[in-house]
Amino acid sequence: MTKALTRTDFNFPKQKSVYHGKVRDVYNIDDEYMVMVVSDRISAFDVILPEGIPYKGQVLNQIAAKFLDATADIVPNWKIATPDPNVTVGHACEPFKVEMVIRGYLTGHAWREYKSGKRSLCGVPMPEGMVENQKFAEPLITPTTKADEGHDEDISREEIISSGLVSKVEYEMLEDYTRKLFQRGTEMAAEKGLILVDTKYEFGKKDGKIYLIDEIHTPDSSRYFYAKGYEERLSNGEAQKQLSKEFVRQWLIENGFQGKEGQTIPQMDNALVTSISERYIELYENITGDSFNKSDIDQIQSRIDENVNKFLKTI
Repeated sequence: MTKALTRTDFNFPKQKSVYHGKVRDVYNIDDEYMVMVVSDRISAFDVILPEGIPYKGQVLNQIAAKFLDATADIVPNWKIATPDPNVTVGHACEPFKVEMVIRGYLTGHAWREYKSGKRSLCGVPMPEGMVENQKFAEPLITPTTKADEGHDEDISREEIISSGLVSKVEYEMLEDYTRKLFQRGTEMAAEKGLILVDTKYEFGKKDGKIYLIDEIHTPDSSRYFYAKGYEERLSNGEAQKQLSKEFVRQWLIENGFQGKEGQTIPQMDNALVTSISERYIELYENITGDSFNKSDIDQIQSRIDENVNKFLKTI
C-alpha cells in the first residue's frame, strides 16, 4: 500500500503559488484558475494521519465533481473541468472565512456536545430529550471558523456578522444556499437508500459573485447513514450503519487519540489502511450508483502532471 498520493510538488505553467492543505494541494494559476489535486492523505481531529489511503483522492474528487454538476442550478460553483481522476481545475475565488456546517441529525460533534450537557451549538438551541442519531425537526446550521492551521472553531451566526467575517446580506445568502444544497443532497442520497446526515459547504467570491468552492457531499465533508434499518437501530439504541469518516475518528478515540496535546497518533497497519480504502470505494458506489473504476496509480505523479499540463493549454 505504498502507492498512495501523499505529497505533490508540481510546477505548472503560470503557477504563482501552491497551498498544501490537510488533504488537497491547491495550485494558483496566474490568479485566475486553481488546480486542486486531491491527495490520498486522510485527516481526523484536524490532524493529518501518517498513512495515505489509496484511491481516496480519486473517490473524493469524482464524488465532488458529480455533486457540483448536480447542484449548479442552485448556486454557481468553481469547477471548470476534471482533467484527471484526482484533479479539478476551476475558478480562483476569495474564500469566505467560515465553513457552513448543516446538521440534519444529532450525531458526531453535535452529539458529543449534547451528551456533555450542552443544549446549544453555535448559538442554535437543541431540544431536550433527544437521543443519539435522532433527526432534528429542521436541519441546524452550525458554522465554524475556517482555520488556516489547527482546529476550526464553532461560531454563531451573530458572531460572524458582528465581527465582519461575512456581511449580513451575504451571510443570509450563504444560509439560503446551504439549506437548498442540503435538501438536494438529501434527495439524491434518498434515491440511493442513504440518509445525508450532516455536511459542510465552503463558499468564495470572484468578481463580486458568490461561488460554491472546494468539495461537496464527499465522505470527508459529509456523513451518511443507510436508510434501511435506521428506525429500528434508533429505537433499539444501536449504532447506525454509516458511510463516513466517523469510523476513522472512532478508531482513533478507541486507541487514545482525539487530537489533543500530548496524545500520540496510533499506528495504522496495512489491514486498517486497506479497510479504509474499501470503505471510501463503498461510499462512492453507494452514493453515485456507479461502479468505481480504479485509476492506474503506478505512476500517479506523472499521470497527473501530464493530464493537467495538457488541459491548461486549452484555457
